[in-house]
Amino acid sequence: MRSDPELPADWPLRHASRFVRSRPHAWHVQDVGEGPTLLFLHGAGGSTHTWRDVLPALKTHRGIAIDLPGHGFTRLGARQRSSLECMAEDIAQLAAKEGWDIRGIVGHSAGGAVALRFSTKLPGRPPVVAINPALQPFDGVAGLLFPIAARTIATMPFAVDIIRRTLVAPERARQLLAGTGSKIDAKGVALYARLLRERSHVEGALLMMAQWSLDGLLVDLPKLETRALLLTGANDRTVPPISAVQAAARMRDAQVESLDGLGHLANEEAPEDVARRIEAFLSDPA
Repeated sequence: MRSDPELPADWPLRHASRFVRSRPHAWHVQDVGEGPTLLFLHGAGGSTHTWRDVLPALKTHRGIAIDLPGHGFTRLGARQRSSLECMAEDIAQLAAKEGWDIRGIVGHSAGGAVALRFSTKLPGRPPVVAINPALQPFDGVAGLLFPIAARTIATMPFAVDIIRRTLVAPERARQLLAGTGSKIDAKGVALYARLLRERSHVEGALLMMAQWSLDGLLVDLPKLETRALLLTGANDRTVPPISAVQAAARMRDAQVESLDGLGHLANEEAPEDVARRIEAFLSDPA
């Protein structure tokens, strides 16, 4: 059996990390705090580090964050299970194995879509807080060509290496993050730069993009019984805030709140405010 990855000594919340084998993956899990359990899901290309300041800011809840398949320090066990539907199923299996009584799910970007789908697989349909959720399909020709390109790249090992080499320059991470409309500190930039140097992480992100489809979720939005709060960064340059407004209008019980002055990585820019909004929403029985 393969040994668990070695976490960097300075990785955020390293003391709260552990590894769990739940087929088909070997998951990296971080567990912080006490109270009703919330599950945190990052977006494509992210990892648990995106919640590094949100989890300690929780006052009344226990926060569990996981690295999605192939991301961060979660070892991918099956290359064909990186789609939204498969990830939701595999996370549900992990939660059942660990006996987590999940009272709320928090997702960022693509993790917001996974959170909505995952909520339907749990008894009681726990509420969801989605931060800048990716709930809009690619438009036009891009919608046809981008998944094909990502799928082609993900199946060609040498192409993954080529892409990774374009991302390892220290300034590349800063440029990519600036394009999100967010301003994060030097430590946050360094964490993303470290992830981009890891071949397995880059491949994991490409596999997720290659298999990504919102078709089933978008069709089901009007039928979802999940209560949801969609938080949108007014400065988000990655996911148009209007897409969350449009999605909420199609849902039975969803509301939208705008985060002024924040971009796509709002949870990293204003973690205490985001944590406060999460707990306020989840503490409201309505």
